[in-house]
Amino acid sequence: MGARVYGFGKDLSLPYEQAVARLQERLREQGFGVLWEMDVPAILKEKLGVEMAGRYTILGACNPGLAHQALEKETEIGLLLPCNVVVYEHQGATRVAAVDPNAALGIVDNPELDPIASQAADRLRAAIDAV
Repeated sequence: MGARVYGFGKDLSLPYEQAVARLQERLREQGFGVLWEMDVPAILKEKLGVEMAGRYTILGACNPGLAHQALEKETEIGLLLPCNVVVYEHQGATRVAAVDPNAALGIVDNPELDPIASQAADRLRAAIDAV
């Protein structure tokens, strides 16, 4: 799977559960807290009665300092927070990926957000690279 315009990630040889745990640790090391964890297949099964092939978790990650800076520059930036990070099974591997804050915050026409988005992207990349 190639690079995405709206995110970045990598495939791992780690078991799924280990990848989720390591990603959460690496996010913490980069100043992010995981605000929530969504088990997508369980939700789809419960709400729609459909089965999803493979496991898929969405983590809502937030770096409070960066979020505060962004909110000071753009009050409604909360519409684009927190940063979503995913772990899922794909073609026999476990994949981890994150939204690119540069792409997400880039839809807002406010250049004051650029350095904040870049710092968030750098930290998310570092977390994913270290998994």
